[in-house]
Amino acid sequence: MNTSIVGRHIELTEPIKDYINSSVDILKKYNLDIISVNSIVSQGEKNGKKAFTFEFTINIAHLDTIVVKQKDKDLYSAVDIAVDRVSKVLRRHHDKITGHKATKLAEVDANVIEDQVAAQLEKFENEIIPVKMASYKPIDIEEALESLKKDGDLFKVFYDKDDNLRVLYKTKEEGKFGLY
Repeated sequence: MNTSIVGRHIELTEPIKDYINSSVDILKKYNLDIISVNSIVSQGEKNGKKAFTFEFTINIAHLDTIVVKQKDKDLYSAVDIAVDRVSKVLRRHHDKITGHKATKLAEVDANVIEDQVAAQLEKFENEIIPVKMASYKPIDIEEALESLKKDGDLFKVFYDKDDNLRVLYKTKEEGKFGLY
């Protein structure tokens, strides 16, 4: 793992370098293939107040580059907060890699329910014909009404402009429609 520490508008002393290097060593515990860690320390002044900015740029094999920037009035606290944020990202990636691949109990229950529904649908195989929605694109209620009148269907299922699933249907009264 390559490490580099750069100071912008600040002189890096040995205690600062040692503190940053010890912080980088913490990242090794996740057993990820870290290619390089670049640390940038900069000091700025705004409205007469000094502030330190600490930035981690971490390159990991088979993962995008992770960049964390932290600004604080104390350099050491900026480093600590940045290390915490990077640790959180690396821990999540490590957990994703080493996650358990076993089937969850909820998935087993869902499969059992799906099998029961499929068995019931097989009973009505000759009566019920599954039909897919013609369009998943949201349409206005007026458009759905015109389409229902034109096609001569009994009902129309569609998504409205607010992404709500709606059903427009003909009622028993001639020329009257219901909307659910």
